Amino acid sequence: MAPDHVDVLIVGAGLSGIGAACHLRRDCPDKTYTVLEARDAIGGTWDLFRYPGIRSDSDMFTLGYSFRPWTAPKAIADGTTIREYVRETAQEYDVPRHIRFRHRVLRAEWDSATARWTVHAQRTDTAESVVLTCSFLFACAGYYRYDKGYTPPLPGVDAYAGRLVHPQHWPDDLDHTGKRVVVIGSGATAVTLVPALAGRAAHVTMLQRSPSYIMAMPARDRLADALRRRLPATAAYPVVRWKNVLLSTVNFQLSRRAPGLARRVLRRAARARLPVGYDVDRHFSPRYDPWDQRLCVAPDGDLFTAVRDGTASVVTDTIDTFTTHGVRLTSGAEVPADIVVTATGLNLLALGGLTLRVDGADVDLPNTVAYKGMMLSGVPNFALTVGYTNASWTLKADLVAGYVCRLLRHLDRTGQQVVTPLPPPDSGRVPLIDLRSGYVLRAVDTLPKQGVTAPWRLHQNYARDVLLMRHGRLTDEGVRFSRAGEVTAPDRTPRPVASERR
Repeated sequence: MAPDHVDVLIVGAGLSGIGAACHLRRDCPDKTYTVLEARDAIGGTWDLFRYPGIRSDSDMFTLGYSFRPWTAPKAIADGTTIREYVRETAQEYDVPRHIRFRHRVLRAEWDSATARWTVHAQRTDTAESVVLTCSFLFACAGYYRYDKGYTPPLPGVDAYAGRLVHPQHWPDDLDHTGKRVVVIGSGATAVTLVPALAGRAAHVTMLQRSPSYIMAMPARDRLADALRRRLPATAAYPVVRWKNVLLSTVNFQLSRRAPGLARRVLRRAARARLPVGYDVDRHFSPRYDPWDQRLCVAPDGDLFTAVRDGTASVVTDTIDTFTTHGVRLTSGAEVPADIVVTATGLNLLALGGLTLRVDGADVDLPNTVAYKGMMLSGVPNFALTVGYTNASWTLKADLVAGYVCRLLRHLDRTGQQVVTPLPPPDSGRVPLIDLRSGYVLRAVDTLPKQGVTAPWRLHQNYARDVLLMRHGRLTDEGVRFSRAGEVTAPDRTPRPVASERR
């Protein structure tokens, strides 16, 4: 049988993939598409992660889709509500009938003669091989490895007699009621878990090697509540969305330009929510500057409340060894634990593990350069979604999906079939994800790079990217348009630049 063919093949049925499908339905209704999803449900991360308290760490007025207002009461929403929002959006745009569940994409091969991708997938339920072809391949699989979270070496862990779990695979039968729980980690997952577990546990200890910046935010948005009483959702939503975009942009820019001031503001805010005399400098003052790593969000300051009420505590130390009934620290103290949760991070997996070939040659991802943060040099008719590191993921996902639709319409208008990003003419390269978080640093050598100047430099600025991606030119020095059978990407010999930012 000939392989199935569609105009656009989307990889992933999570927040980004569903958004991409909806954009196609809205902006390119004549295009055929299929979504391949390795799991058996819509939702991606929001369906996979089921640990207690799972929620967004961005407000839903920016994490929600631009074309479908967020109407639930809470701005910082729980995972179940987010999952339902994604599923309802998919239903509204008739996306589910285009999804092939339990299809894991393994590799894709581009043929310039036919201007098509041949995509090889495998069914996760039957191991059957599936082959499809498409004119445009759109990777919306995020960058987390779903089957395995990150756990560092834990000395003496084999001696531990209690329950050891990783949040990424939370057991359905785990009951923490009345138990002593130790959560190892200080990132967003730990900050979410500790107050969620503290309500029923005997006590929860957040054991961190070093602290993270934690910012209290209201769980509800007052402006949204006020506008919803007076305006329809379609009118209130963009106002609140832009208000939150601008506030987060100011927060980020202030943190980068005046890190000392940002440190003092965050430290003062934490001190105000903690008991008098609490050692804020030890437990809530990181060694790095704000936004070197993402800020953690505590809705209504719930983590600080749990610490203040005594249902949770923070211990800043390193692990000497596990014992039968807990964890012994380098300081000599021992923290008893019936349950230990290793909220120690995630593993990154570029393109969800998908490998690419162009005209018989393997694509070496670390040697590609991202164009506008969404396409890869030398890889025709391909886009990927990488969200913002300093704002909501969906803000960038919406822009990328809209830009792909613009490209598809441009190809139709001009009679072209292929769009190929070109490498920058200089040799400047910097990491695509500009964070110093452990999960990024562990994988930085496996990811594409970005250049040092536009259009190969990713902006961490939504307002600026709106102008570029919704209203900017489609034809520039960074891309070449062509027809099937034509050479798609001339070689460029990099010329050195005077300086690079690393």
